Amino acid sequence: MNVLFPRSLSKGDLIGIISPGSPLDDLTRLERGIQYLEKLGYRTLVGTHCTNRMGYLAGTDEERVKDIHTMFADKRVKAVFCTRGGYGSPRILSIINYPLIARNPKIFVGYSDITALSLALWRRCRLVTFHGPMVGVEMAGDMDERSEESLWRLLTGPSKAWTLAVAADDPGRLVCAGIARGRLLGGNLSLIISLLGTPFQPAFRRSLLLLEEIGEEPYRIDRMLAQLRNAGVTSGVAGVALGQFTDCAPRQPEKPSRTLEEVVREASRWSRLPFSSGFPFGHEQPSVTLPLGARAQLDARKGTLHLLESATI
Repeated sequence: MNVLFPRSLSKGDLIGIISPGSPLDDLTRLERGIQYLEKLGYRTLVGTHCTNRMGYLAGTDEERVKDIHTMFADKRVKAVFCTRGGYGSPRILSIINYPLIARNPKIFVGYSDITALSLALWRRCRLVTFHGPMVGVEMAGDMDERSEESLWRLLTGPSKAWTLAVAADDPGRLVCAGIARGRLLGGNLSLIISLLGTPFQPAFRRSLLLLEEIGEEPYRIDRMLAQLRNAGVTSGVAGVALGQFTDCAPRQPEKPSRTLEEVVREASRWSRLPFSSGFPFGHEQPSVTLPLGARAQLDARKGTLHLLESATI
């Protein structure tokens, strides 16, 4: 199956907005995100069920999938942006019309819970998607200049190879030196784990594995990294780049625990591959946009990810 690169965005293009996971608690954030996009010169189309609510889900599975299908089938829509993550994307993977999406490849942006959907689109369609900011989160006013620049640089025109992200200048950065090339795949660690053993798990072999997480204690991170190892994922990839692990410290300091750094350092020794932490992507700002499925080069010692091809056409 050939890799599908979406067409780049131009001012005046129509951007579809959907909620594949959880609903927004504050709809004014959706309004602010829409205003942000329209001030940049884009038009917006909000999915029919985008603001629905069914507990922790933005409507029924069928409603959320209907919005996905509608946006990809609509020839006027040039990109599909998610409002937020939360929870819900893994529930809908088995009822998505992947041939429809493959016939209508277009820009798709989201992260966190949306990781499951992005990786399923890669597995089933070979569509390059974007681990990036969402309409009701960062675009509602929480996006810094570096994050904003990386998003629009990737989406608004075919670009030559450039250094996509540079690891933070942190003396605590973990490194297993080396240089590796491969397709960028990954995202939120717990969502990657949710796909293992399913028909939606990508073939991670020879990829550059991207990992980030939020709100998980070290022992849970340890368990998930061990599961990646036991599933053969970490032994088959070309290299590993860690992003932000936000709020992942022990929550009960009085109880014995390993530190997150100890857990990650041990994991870096399992594979003995090029491995680097400290990259600015995840749930904090700055958080650069990463094109999942595009080829890149990791230089673990320098702490750089260098894009080797344009993510759009």
